[in-house]
Amino acid sequence: MAFNDLFDSGKHKKNLGHFASIVTLASADGAVNENELALLKRLARKLDVDKSEFEEILKTPNRYPINPPNNKFERLERIYDLFKIVYADHHMDDNEEKLVNKYAIGLGFNSEDAKRVIDKSKEIFGGKISYEDYESIINKK
Repeated sequence: MAFNDLFDSGKHKKNLGHFASIVTLASADGAVNENELALLKRLARKLDVDKSEFEEILKTPNRYPINPPNNKFERLERIYDLFKIVYADHHMDDNEEKLVNKYAIGLGFNSEDAKRVIDKSKEIFGGKISYEDYESIINKK
């Protein structure tokens, strides 16, 4: 086995763990709805999750561990992916918020940073950002 194959295998395992965590969040408020399923399929393609892995993870998402990324940018990208799934039905319930918080800490955020990132993400995804925040996001280069 080539060295690159070992790297790809490790990356794929991380992607499977990330995807399984997203599936867990998608199903936290009951059955996965059509919007969530469509997003899961798109994320599966993005994360190179094949059809058989997709179906297996949908059945038993808790089998896969969280593999935290090494840098802040990858952690933020994973949180962003989670919020896209959570807000597929246009709101976040208490159970989903608890799971997102656990996942953020599992990704390597300390509890204070996890709360800050989650609160700001809720404002953005929930459409409750202030004009000043909106202007800052739009004008950011």
